[in-house]
Amino acid sequence: MKASETVQVSIGDITRVATAALVQAGCDSGNASAVARVMAAADRDGCASHGLFRLGGYLASLKSGKVDGKARPSTKRLGPSVIQVDGHGGFAPLAMVDAREALAPLAREQGLAAAALVNVHHFSALWADIEPLVEAGLAAMCFTAYMPAVAPAGGREPFFGTNPMAFGWPRADGATIIFDQASAAMARGEIMIAARDGHELPPGVGVDGEGRPTTDPAAVLKGAQLPFGGYKGSAIALMVELLACGLLGQPFSVEAAEEDNRDGGPPRGGMLVLAFDPARFGDSDGWLAHSEFFLARLGALEGVRLPGDRRAKNRARIDREGTRLPAKLWAEAVRAAG
Repeated sequence: MKASETVQVSIGDITRVATAALVQAGCDSGNASAVARVMAAADRDGCASHGLFRLGGYLASLKSGKVDGKARPSTKRLGPSVIQVDGHGGFAPLAMVDAREALAPLAREQGLAAAALVNVHHFSALWADIEPLVEAGLAAMCFTAYMPAVAPAGGREPFFGTNPMAFGWPRADGATIIFDQASAAMARGEIMIAARDGHELPPGVGVDGEGRPTTDPAAVLKGAQLPFGGYKGSAIALMVELLACGLLGQPFSVEAAEEDNRDGGPPRGGMLVLAFDPARFGDSDGWLAHSEFFLARLGALEGVRLPGDRRAKNRARIDREGTRLPAKLWAEAVRAAG
């Protein structure tokens, strides 16, 4: 089977095969379906780096015993507007379902609410985590760290995780504005896919093991990624570490690496999710029309694409046609599903 061979696969088949593979590796049905849904959602939206491509890492962490595939999250309220969801060493998607269910009514009650997810293993795209909140009419943000992969501005050794953050805003027509971005110049999964497929990276993505700039993805994976925008991206990575780790009492990226078994799956860590009810901030009757005016003016500018527009187009097309996956990746997934 050539590395360039691909197959057309429906999102339903991705979900079913991924669920079966996770169950075979030790997940219960609840955890397996929650994890499979976030992978399928990424492939549905054209984000291959967070789709079925991640199945191998999920399976490895189950088989090594690092992650409890049968963990059941527990939720408690820490204060008037703060909840904590303990994943008890399981994957993040099921804990995120519980977090959203508790967070949405609390945000409507208090105006602003926060969910601290602890003892979870997060490996998915962040937009899928907050999209249900935004579709329910709330604004939302999410932060999580990883393991050392990104050199701070001025440095050449990995210290920060890729440390993504996501922000979402509801639209009048039921659509959403959501961006999800790493604080690194490029998501690590995209670099891994470039290495797999033999593609060069653009300049500025990373350095090799000697600290020299390189466009070789394999060399960057052995060296260090760089933050986007130099000191600006480095400052955002620092903020994410403090919000997702320091604030929640969870391992910083450097600590996560020290306790991780390096099986290729996600480390243990925390996530911070914030939800806002825009109607509770003093402009209850006008906030939506006012923001729609702003977004319409922005979207009308020549050459401008609003965050999420490309994802929405991919979703509509792939829902109809399915998506193309590397044949080897699909064969491995089917084999893992038994």
